[in-house]
Amino acid sequence: MLNQIKESVEFIRTKTSLTPKVGVILGTGLGSLAKEVQIETTISYEHIPHFPVSTVESHSGKLLFGQLGGKPVVVMQGRFHYYEGYTLQQATFPVRVMKALGITHLFISNACGSVHKDYKKGSLMVINDHINLLPENPLRGKNYDELGPRFPDMSQPYNKELVNKAMQLAKDLNLPIDVNQGIYAAVPGPNLETSAEYKYLGIIGAHVVGMSTVPEVLVAVHASLKVMAISVITDEGFHDVLEPVTVADVIEVASKAEPQMTKLMLAVIESL
Repeated sequence: MLNQIKESVEFIRTKTSLTPKVGVILGTGLGSLAKEVQIETTISYEHIPHFPVSTVESHSGKLLFGQLGGKPVVVMQGRFHYYEGYTLQQATFPVRVMKALGITHLFISNACGSVHKDYKKGSLMVINDHINLLPENPLRGKNYDELGPRFPDMSQPYNKELVNKAMQLAKDLNLPIDVNQGIYAAVPGPNLETSAEYKYLGIIGAHVVGMSTVPEVLVAVHASLKVMAISVITDEGFHDVLEPVTVADVIEVASKAEPQMTKLMLAVIESL
């Protein structure tokens, strides 16, 4: 892995000299934040040695370098998921590369389903903790001390200062949608959950459920990065009778809420 990270970084350095301090991972239907970036360089994933290639239609698969909120950033326009067939080491490899490029903070967005009646479709949730229900762990296998400790502490995976700042800025910005904080449960996917599964997730303490984010957070914490993550709630699983949900529905709701998520994430990045 160390050699693969080195080769990826060396290739990227032939395309840009920018040293990013902030990394951003954009989730399903949430790629428009990239429009706020003053882009210096764009690199397709397929050209970067050892990078996976996104197979999800709504993920464009580009690494963007530039300025966002007055900070040098690298933005992943499209991420990788366990359900695509990648190992979690492969899916989180870009986080390793971004760390090697110089980032100190990682911001993550995702689309998710609500399992709590107070967390409505079209609202935002700042993640303050998670429940990992994936069958794998990206830290499994040989540990490289150069990358992080064998047993990383997970008592505060989401930086408390960033979470509090996001919640305060949401009030200051007077966003026209609800912004809560809560617990994200990660499941393998790609199917959405059954009614019984939604109820189970609520019982074990989750507020929302999705198919991403947690692997990237595990690797980010292992790499001593400060993490903040925001979920856009795109569907509701707490009803007694579930309504059918399509990917098109998810993308439509995410796209409507995205401008508010962009404002909030941008404000937090500007405040660093």
